[in-house]
Amino acid sequence: MDKQNGSWLEINVSVDSELAEAVAEVLSRYAENGVVVEQGVEYNDAEDLGTPFGPCHVFAYLPVDEALEEKQQRIQEGLWYLGRISEIPEAESRYIEDEDWMSSWKKFYRPILIGEKMLILPAWIPNQNPDRIAVKIDPSMAFGTGTHPTTQLCLELTERYTIPDENVIDVGCGSGILAIGALLLGADRALGVDIDDESMQNSAENAERNGVRERLELQKGSVTEIRNGDFGIRQAPVVMVNILAPIIIRLFDMGLADLISPNGVILLSGILEEQEGKVRAAAEAAGLTFIEQRQIKDWVALAYRKA
Repeated sequence: MDKQNGSWLEINVSVDSELAEAVAEVLSRYAENGVVVEQGVEYNDAEDLGTPFGPCHVFAYLPVDEALEEKQQRIQEGLWYLGRISEIPEAESRYIEDEDWMSSWKKFYRPILIGEKMLILPAWIPNQNPDRIAVKIDPSMAFGTGTHPTTQLCLELTERYTIPDENVIDVGCGSGILAIGALLLGADRALGVDIDDESMQNSAENAERNGVRERLELQKGSVTEIRNGDFGIRQAPVVMVNILAPIIIRLFDMGLADLISPNGVILLSGILEEQEGKVRAAAEAAGLTFIEQRQIKDWVALAYRKA
């Protein structure tokens, strides 16, 4: 079977991280599309962005054609010589069918109902719930796709506290999903800030597909720049923060509460149950009054009001 008919040979070599680069170099000589190296990730604390652990899996994909047998032999020879330096397990291989991966992964995503009014909708799926407000998001993006409890909790609170024709601020906007949701719920304008360039791009694209781009101001920065008046909105009756708990606490130290208009609310999410007490203490030290808590499994979201 030739490449055009879609059959490939997957070669998988499992080694420790020190050997992964050398094995990848051997495989890449014969895999014209490059190689893939995968390794597990563990999270040691709330601020850990991911610590690699366990073996590395080095994958190469060879088209099933007249050159396959020779390539396999060359790979075996290369790994044998490399194994004289350090022991390498025997490569595993299997045949797989060609597939439009960019399309096929989409079948795993479904609409997510939020609260009483909202719906997180993968961008390619038509809205089958016209009575709900659909927030169209591309789940291939890295941040804030709506599948995580922290985003869902914050959207529930956003639905409850968004005030029609008033502004909102989204600190750490990621994909822009919270600010977009608030605008679709009737907010006048939104300011979304983040320190990540990719987040700015993702938010802009999602705002465009939801028809709210002109009402969403996106800026690179954080609490300090907003307080300084560097952007179009300095205070708002609704402020949304869906970030890890230790960062929320640090933002309070930077003056996060100053972004809330008098009698306004702040919606805090991204909080593990065990961290809730510290976040509450930081919010109350900033003079805020607790309104309500929502929870999904180990994740907690809090709403506070400014006197």
